[in-house]
Amino acid sequence: MGSREKRLVFPFSAIVGQEKAKLALLCVAVNPLIGGVLLKGDKGTGKSTLVRALANVLPEIEVVADYPFNCNPRNPLEMCDSCYERYERGEELPVAKRKMRVVDLPLSVTIDRLVGTIDVERFLKEGKKALQPGILAEANRGVLYIDEVNLLDDYIADSLLDAAAMGWNTIEREGISFRHPARFILVGSMNPEEGELRPQILDRFGLCVEVSAPMNPEERIEIVKRVEEFHEDPISFYKKYESEEKKLTERIVKAREILPKVEISDDLLKLLAETVVDLGIKTNRAEIATIKTAKAIAALNGRRRVSLEDLEKAMELALPHRLRDRPFQKPPQMRPPKPKDDSKHNHDHKGDHKHEHKKEERSERRNQESRSRGTGNLEQNFRSSEAKIPRIESRNFDGGEFRGYRSSRDVSVTVINFPKGIPVSYLSPVNGRIKDVDFYNSLVWAVLNGKRPPIKLDLNDIRVRVRKAKAPTLWVLLLDSSGSMAVQKRISIAKGIAEKLVEKGYIKKSKMALIVAKGNRAEIFVPPTKNYWEVLEKIESVPTGGRTPLSSALYNLLLLANRERMKDRSVKVRAFLITDGKANVPLFGKRIKEEITELARALKKKEVELTVYDTRGRGISPGLSYVPLLERVAGAKVHKV
Repeated sequence: MGSREKRLVFPFSAIVGQEKAKLALLCVAVNPLIGGVLLKGDKGTGKSTLVRALANVLPEIEVVADYPFNCNPRNPLEMCDSCYERYERGEELPVAKRKMRVVDLPLSVTIDRLVGTIDVERFLKEGKKALQPGILAEANRGVLYIDEVNLLDDYIADSLLDAAAMGWNTIEREGISFRHPARFILVGSMNPEEGELRPQILDRFGLCVEVSAPMNPEERIEIVKRVEEFHEDPISFYKKYESEEKKLTERIVKAREILPKVEISDDLLKLLAETVVDLGIKTNRAEIATIKTAKAIAALNGRRRVSLEDLEKAMELALPHRLRDRPFQKPPQMRPPKPKDDSKHNHDHKGDHKHEHKKEERSERRNQESRSRGTGNLEQNFRSSEAKIPRIESRNFDGGEFRGYRSSRDVSVTVINFPKGIPVSYLSPVNGRIKDVDFYNSLVWAVLNGKRPPIKLDLNDIRVRVRKAKAPTLWVLLLDSSGSMAVQKRISIAKGIAEKLVEKGYIKKSKMALIVAKGNRAEIFVPPTKNYWEVLEKIESVPTGGRTPLSSALYNLLLLANRERMKDRSVKVRAFLITDGKANVPLFGKRIKEEITELARALKKKEVELTVYDTRGRGISPGLSYVPLLERVAGAKVHKV
């Protein structure tokens, strides 16, 4: 990296605050085997600035000079196939020094650009098959940075995870088979409001840090001053911090030298293992990442023995994101490790607190039951019921409704001449529109048409790719929270079903929306979002009582579906209505049955897939229900719960 490029990047040492994030990044710079860093936080908190600034303080590495894969000339286990063959022949590999790089992975990246593909230019000129390296080759022995990692396409994330797990990238393309090392520091940043991260990717990050803007006025003023100074004169600003940047680089180099000699006592190892077990963390990556981080912290401080303070700091970085067994589980509170006697005392105290909490819950349930008798129009708040959810889940979610979806993709579609998805075939371009050219097969067709190198392609030779891509999906939850749902605590079961649906939507990476039917009109409580936590919180807080505006709920669903399809015609809308099927509020002054019939026909015509969870159960329930009408007219799937 040249000096001019350096000056255009905000210096690492000039960043105010964010000490945890800085420490995490320095630790993985010292020991890349920690497994990477995830920076989570709101927009505008300096996540991207931190990562790009890291490039200034990364030290140089030795690489094989005449190959693009940053192979380690001193270690045959970190060489690509070609370099290893040369090493085996006894050839002396040319050595060059290069600075470790921060390579950006754009969200729009194609699979060919990520893993590598055929070198089209060489094929055109020489007629020989050769490899053009991808981003994984550029990132080897450097930093691979993914901004908004939670928005990355599934098929790109899967390929990335394979390479990150194995440390190797294997390329199989049109008769070429090649393997090169892909040992990079994975650094990601994300805003949790824009959606959760898949557990498979989350566990790949050794460390996770919550990044937030400082709430100290003095610190915020200092941030503004430094940013303004940098924008006015970047070169002078960089020179001001140049000596501190060099000290940081020297500190990393020295820490790398010390690292192999750093030791940790058996007592601290035992303390860590007991803490991990007490927290219920199942993955062994927890201890491994924590130990490596603690040693890196000790090395950064010039010490050869890990202290309790080092271990505590490492645990704060390596454990919090591993506390959940499953999505949306509330994790236990993280506490620093303590001596065993104190831990036992705290455990007993925690048990007493848990007992008191249960007593409070039983008292609250009794109060709700007494209030619910004869109070159909009085608003109450019921919690979701866990008692019957396993039975409901096993009947309605155990492969029946979602059978055929092996991955997190909800709906797959075939796209032609569109650069998103997994390539499965190729075709001639339709209507002369060319966007997603399959260069290799275009060249093959040119050769079959009698052309020889150097090859010049014309329109008759061009072929475009056919891909399988994930269709955008919207799941709309329609929750009936009227007074009749308080009978036999139907609303508690309904909320439990809604929460299970949110978890399923999270796995499928679908957008979620929540419509609540209560009172005189239904209301969109949560517009389409991937912030699943917000949907869960709204479901739990919805009060129960009042009349049943079922027509209004279906009308809002229709409007929502139309709005989303105006943004993207390919969006698939699935609606889940959780209700006892009663309705007593007309929307347009017509008879309710006529309104619901018309709306059901419109939903079917708009191809909105409707599933109804009938909370009346399988027994006979008095009163009119419109569930059979929705089943007949809208083609809804109905489940009795």
